[in-house]
Amino acid sequence: MLAALLIGFPLLAALLVFFVKGNTARNLALGLSVIEFILALVAFAIYKSDPDCCQLSFHHTWVRSLGISFSVGLDGMSLLLVLLTTFLVPLIILSSFTNNYENPSSFYGLILLMQMALVGVFAANDGFLFYVFWELALIPIYFICLLWGGENRAAITFKFFVYTFLGSFFMLVGLIYVYNHTNVDGVKSWAVQDLYSAGKTLSEGQQGAVFWLIFAAFAVKMPVFPFHTWQPDTYVNAPTQGTMLLSGVMLKMGTFGVMKWLLPIVPLGLARWGNTAICLSVIGVVYASCIAIVQKDYKRLIAYSSIAHVGLISAGIFSATQQGLQGAVMQMLAHGVNVVGLFLIADILLRHTGTREIDKLGGIRGMNGNFAVLFLIILLGSVALPLTNGFVGEFLLINGIYQYSSVIAAFAGLSVILGAVYMLRSYQGIMLGERKDNHLAFGPLAATDKAVLIIICITVVVFGVYPKPLNDLAEEGVKVLMTHLK
Repeated sequence: MLAALLIGFPLLAALLVFFVKGNTARNLALGLSVIEFILALVAFAIYKSDPDCCQLSFHHTWVRSLGISFSVGLDGMSLLLVLLTTFLVPLIILSSFTNNYENPSSFYGLILLMQMALVGVFAANDGFLFYVFWELALIPIYFICLLWGGENRAAITFKFFVYTFLGSFFMLVGLIYVYNHTNVDGVKSWAVQDLYSAGKTLSEGQQGAVFWLIFAAFAVKMPVFPFHTWQPDTYVNAPTQGTMLLSGVMLKMGTFGVMKWLLPIVPLGLARWGNTAICLSVIGVVYASCIAIVQKDYKRLIAYSSIAHVGLISAGIFSATQQGLQGAVMQMLAHGVNVVGLFLIADILLRHTGTREIDKLGGIRGMNGNFAVLFLIILLGSVALPLTNGFVGEFLLINGIYQYSSVIAAFAGLSVILGAVYMLRSYQGIMLGERKDNHLAFGPLAATDKAVLIIICITVVVFGVYPKPLNDLAEEGVKVLMTHLK
C-alpha cells in the first residue's frame, strides 16, 4: 500500500498546488514534497527490516480482459531510485525560491505531477502501467520547458518531444510483441515476470528485434550516442529547475528501464547486440567529453558532461556483470545529486554575474570564498575523487566493464581523465585568477541557494565516506536481476 501512496500523494499534492496562488504555491509544494521524501524514508526503513513486506507492494486488476493490472512494488533498485527522486524534488523546488516564475501554481504543480509519474515508472510491475507512467512523465516536463524556457524554446522543445515520443512508440511495439507471446492459464499478461518468461521463449532473431525496439526509447531518454542530439539544446534552454528534473531524475528512467525492462526480457538479444550497445555508449563517453572541453557556456558544458557520465553507466549495464550493474545503480544516485548541484551553480553564476561564459568570469573565489568551497566539493564528486559519492559507482563501473573487455574498459576509463580536464579547467576559469571584467561583482549567496548547496555537499561527502547503506541495497537488487539474465 505504501508504494501506491508514494504515487498517489504527489498527484493529490499537484492538484492542490494548481489551485493555490502566488508564493503560497511554492511554499506548499516544498512542504508536500518533503512529506513525500519522509514517506520514501519510511519505505526504506520497512524494506531494511522486511524486504518482503506487503506494505511495499500493491496489486489491483485494471483491465482483466487484457491482463492489465495496477501493480506496483519496491525492491532494492526501484527503492533507491524513488529515494533519489523524492530527495531531489524538494531541493529543486527550494532552489527556485530566488526566481520569480509567472503563474507559479502551474509551475510547481507540474513539478509535483512529474514526480508522481517518475515514482510510478520506478515502481511499476506491469508493462502497460510502466508505459503509461513513462508517457505521463513527458507531459509535465514538456510544458515546463515550453512555457518557462529560454529563446527558441518552441522549436527545441518540439524536437525533444518528437525524439522521446518516437522512441516510446518503438518501445510500445516491442512490449506488445512480447505481451502477445505471454500465456498464463490461457490469458495474456502484462505482469513483469510474465513478460520475462515470454521473452525467453523467443528466438534469437526475435529477441534481437525486440532489443532494438525497446532500447530505442531508453537510448533517447538517457541519451546514448547517437540518440543524444536533442539533449544539449534542451538542457540549456530549459529553466534551471526543468534541467535539474531532466538530468537529475528523468534520464534515470532510461538507465533503470534498460536494467528492469530490457535485459531480463531478451537475454539472447543482449548476447547478440550488447557489444554494439556498449561500443555506442563508450563512443558517447569520449565524444561528449571532448566536446565538453571546448565549451564556453558552463551550462552547456555540464550538459555534455552528463552525456559522458550516462554513457559510462550504460556501458556498465550492458556489460551484464555484477560490478557493472551495481556500479550503474550507485552512479545513477551520485550523478543525480551532483548534476543538480552543478546546474544550480550555473544558475547562480548567471544571476550574480549576468553570464555563464567561462572566458568572461574569473576571480570569484576572492569575492565569495564560501561559494568557492561548495562549488569545489560538488565538482570533486562529479570527477569521482575518492571519498566522494562519485567514486564508488565509477570504480565499480570500470571494474565491471573491464571484466567484459579490457580494451573497452581502457576507452571507458578515459572519462576519468577527460572529466577531470574539463571540470577542473572550468573551475579554474570561473573561480580562480583575476577578474576579467573590473565591473564584475559576486555578492553573498541567497539563503535558499546556500541551503541547497550545503545539503548536496553533505550528501557528496557522507555517501562517499560511507556508501554501505546504499551499496547494500543496490547489491541486493542487482543479484535478483542477475538471476533473470541466465
